[in-house]
Amino acid sequence: MNDQRRNKKLKTEVKKIMVFRPTWSEFQNFSRYVEFMESQGAHRAGIAKVIPPPEWIPRKSSYYDDDIMNMVIPAPICQDVQGKQGIYRQLNIQKKPITVAQYKKLADSPEYMTPDYFDFAELERKYWKNILYKSPIYGADVSGSITDKDVEVWNINKLGTILDYVNEDYGIKIDGVNTAYLYFGMWKTSFSWHTEDMDLYSINYVHEGSPKTWYAIPPEFGRKFERMASGLFSSDFSICPAFLRHKMSIISPQWLTTHSIPFDKITQEKGEFIITFPYGYHAGFNHGFNMAESTNFALPRWVEYGKRAQLCCCQKDNVTINMDTFVRRLQPEKYELWCNGNDHGYHPEDPNHSCVTTYSR
Repeated sequence: MNDQRRNKKLKTEVKKIMVFRPTWSEFQNFSRYVEFMESQGAHRAGIAKVIPPPEWIPRKSSYYDDDIMNMVIPAPICQDVQGKQGIYRQLNIQKKPITVAQYKKLADSPEYMTPDYFDFAELERKYWKNILYKSPIYGADVSGSITDKDVEVWNINKLGTILDYVNEDYGIKIDGVNTAYLYFGMWKTSFSWHTEDMDLYSINYVHEGSPKTWYAIPPEFGRKFERMASGLFSSDFSICPAFLRHKMSIISPQWLTTHSIPFDKITQEKGEFIITFPYGYHAGFNHGFNMAESTNFALPRWVEYGKRAQLCCCQKDNVTINMDTFVRRLQPEKYELWCNGNDHGYHPEDPNHSCVTTYSR
C-alpha cells in the first residue's frame, strides 16, 4: 500500500468526537435527541459532547451550600498506579468516609492541587508524566443526585429511557446503573479503559469545578483494542477474559497509536454533558476538584449489545441485567428462541465471528 492510500485509509478510520448544541425545543425529549445524534454518526466515535441550551438550569442553589458540603463520601478511593512506559494497573485502596467539604479542602491543598499549566495539552503531558507519583483520592460512586428534583428534561436521575423496564418489570434498582451516581474528583483522579456495564449507554454531567479529559475508541475497533489489551495484561486476561470490566487497566494514547487503534480525545468543561455509546471504550482523568453526576441508560439499539455483552464472572458484584423484558418488548419475534437459549447471533461490533450470548438466564 503506498503512502497516499495508507493516509486515506487512516483518515477513514479516525472518527472525530462530535459536539452538539441543541436548542431548548430540541432538548425536550432526551431519547429522541440521542437518536438524532446517532443519525448524524455521533456513536461511531464512541462518545459525544452535548452543550445544553442556556435555558436549562440543573440546580438553582449554590454548589457550595450545606446540602452538598455536608454530604458524606462513604468510600473514597486512593488510586495507586503501578507500571511503566504507558502500561499501568490502577489499584483502588478504600479510605475512611469524608465530607465533600473535607474532600474539597484536600483537593485544593498544595499536596494534591493541580499544577500550573499553559493549556490543556500541557496538563495532559503532566498527567502522563506524573501518573505514578502522589496517588490521588477519588470520591467516586456516591449514590445520589445534586440536580433539582423539579428538572424535567435531561435530569440524570430520571431520564425516562427503556432501561426503566428493569425497575418496572423486576423491581430492581442498580446503583449507578439505573440510579444516579455522584463523582467528586481532584487532579489526576482517573477512570480506566472500560465499556459500561452490559455495554449500555451512559451520560455524565460536570456540575461544577474543573474539566475532565476523555479518550474514546470507536466501537468498531473495540475488539482490536481488547486483543491489544489482552497481550499487554496477559496474566489478567488468563484469569478473566473480561478483565477490562475490572476498571484497573490504564493504557496511554501512544500505545493506541503504535497498534494502529484509532482514538480521539475531548475536554468536558463545567456545564457540559458527555454521552458514551454502546461498546464504546473510554478512559480519562480530572483536571482538578469537580462535581459530576452520571448514570446509564438504554435505547432500542442497545438491546442486541446487551444480549451479546461479554461479562466478568470472577467478581461477585459484577452487574448483570436480565434481558428477557427487553427481548419480549422490543424483539418479540425472537422471544421464544431467547427463552430456549437458542437466540445465537453476532455481537453488533463483531460481524466476522459467531458469538453465542454470554448472558446466563
